[in-house]
Amino acid sequence: MAHGPARARSAGGTGLFLGLGPRGHPHTVGHMVGPTHEVTNQAPPLVGYDVFAADAALAEAVTRYAGDEAPVLTAGLSRLGQLAGDEEAQRWGTEANAHPPVLRTHDRYGHRVDEVEFHPAWHQLMTVAVREGLHGAAWDAAGGSGHLRRAAGFVVWSQVEAGHGCPVSMSYAAVPALRTDPDLAVAWGPGLSTTTYDPGLRPPATKAGLLAGMGMTEKQGGSDVRANTTRAEPTGVEGEYRLTGHKWFCSAPMCDLFLVLAQAPSGLTCFVVPRVLPDGERNVFRLQRLKDKLGNRSNASAEVELEGTCAARLGEEGRGVRTIIEMVAATRLDCVLGSTGLVRQAVAQATHHAAYRSAFGGRLVDKPLMANVLADLAVESEAATALAMRLAHAVDAGEDAFRRLATAVGKYWVCKRAPAVVGEALECLGGNGYVEESGLPRLYREAPLNSIWEGSGNVNALDVLRAVAREPATVDAFTAEVATARGADTRLDAAADRLAMDLTAADEGSARRLVESMALVLQGSLLVRYAPAYVADAFCASRLGEEGHRLALGTLPGGLDTRSLVERATPART
Repeated sequence: MAHGPARARSAGGTGLFLGLGPRGHPHTVGHMVGPTHEVTNQAPPLVGYDVFAADAALAEAVTRYAGDEAPVLTAGLSRLGQLAGDEEAQRWGTEANAHPPVLRTHDRYGHRVDEVEFHPAWHQLMTVAVREGLHGAAWDAAGGSGHLRRAAGFVVWSQVEAGHGCPVSMSYAAVPALRTDPDLAVAWGPGLSTTTYDPGLRPPATKAGLLAGMGMTEKQGGSDVRANTTRAEPTGVEGEYRLTGHKWFCSAPMCDLFLVLAQAPSGLTCFVVPRVLPDGERNVFRLQRLKDKLGNRSNASAEVELEGTCAARLGEEGRGVRTIIEMVAATRLDCVLGSTGLVRQAVAQATHHAAYRSAFGGRLVDKPLMANVLADLAVESEAATALAMRLAHAVDAGEDAFRRLATAVGKYWVCKRAPAVVGEALECLGGNGYVEESGLPRLYREAPLNSIWEGSGNVNALDVLRAVAREPATVDAFTAEVATARGADTRLDAAADRLAMDLTAADEGSARRLVESMALVLQGSLLVRYAPAYVADAFCASRLGEEGHRLALGTLPGGLDTRSLVERATPART
């Protein structure tokens, strides 16, 4: 609405006018007196939609693997998806990152407390995650698809906010490790499986629910945990030790228990460290500082000093790495799931924006070059989802040999692709994607994390080499899985043949090339079997064709059904 010239106030007015402009019109400070602008050609916020149902690849995978359980699982996941797409839940994610955790080493009187304060939004996010059984509940779930359901829920809910997934994931991974010792499993397992979120440092027996963390790495060793120097001294009571040392990365330090590696008399050993002892006394767990991280801002990652800290041995002395193998497999699966969620949310934001935004005489989504970019992003998201859900199904199905190798392959590749995909999706929004309000910068800062956590790219590539050399059953299971798609696509068949030759001549210097090939062939086999033909065709043409995939996204070859790819990836708002 246009306004006419404002009248100058008397000398007793508010003094808004600084003087007269041309033709005697007043200049003002503090009030708009001229015409404002009309906002047009902006995409509406992506809210009010079902994050699960809008993800066709995810919903189809749940139906595929869940069998008779599918109707119940999809109904529950759809309820979670609607909450994830709700404006209030998305605000929790924003607030949890805008107000990062605060370290409180002492109380007002000078007593050591070693606590971390989280914003209320963090607790809202955690309440939903635990209520939905995204932590340790899957290990005790009735039915045959508990891990599949939990994995799909993790992908959905992590799209709201990724940082709180850290304690959720560690709690999930701690359960199989604790089962190494039946007594410790009985003591801690039920609390890690209950669906009640009960924050605060209190005796474990008095709490309605528990969470687990980890303290593996040290400043001198990092991923080389065998270089750890933290000492574990037996107390004389069977299974009880005192730990002294420093942990370089201990995420979510307000958890109730931690799995920690330390050097016992017979070598590197795994221990359970409670934050609060049964009598209510706090264990020695000194939080030195919180890490100032690139992303993952909502989650606290601390440096911790242990000095005579009470611990219980988990597994045999000197067998610490072997004890935590199942834990590593579980957390690596969650790295794949978390990156899959980040990629999917980035693609959802990009396709949604392009469906509404117009430029150069038409909608962005209808421009051939933008359609190529969006379709390429959609293919990457679909391939990640197919692989992630296959890995989760392998847990339910007890396919240990396949899971051993395929999880390391998937962890390397899906996590490695996430930063490039999120960055390209951000660019689809242009300058709007670069501002914090869009949410894409938070996704972009989060994207590199999963490739670093639980073994960097090189560590996972070397782990694949180790499995190939020492565990032939894992290679047999992997190749058998790929072979089920034999004959469906000549490009996939040729890539699988090349991979078979590469597996016989793998060395450390070429490990990344090998693992990339393994990931692409596995993803291709899954898409050829289960995805729509236009999805599988686009993947095989761009990732497995004679030319290979170009280095930049948005370089799909001609003749593909990019429109269907983009439409399938675009979330529909209710």
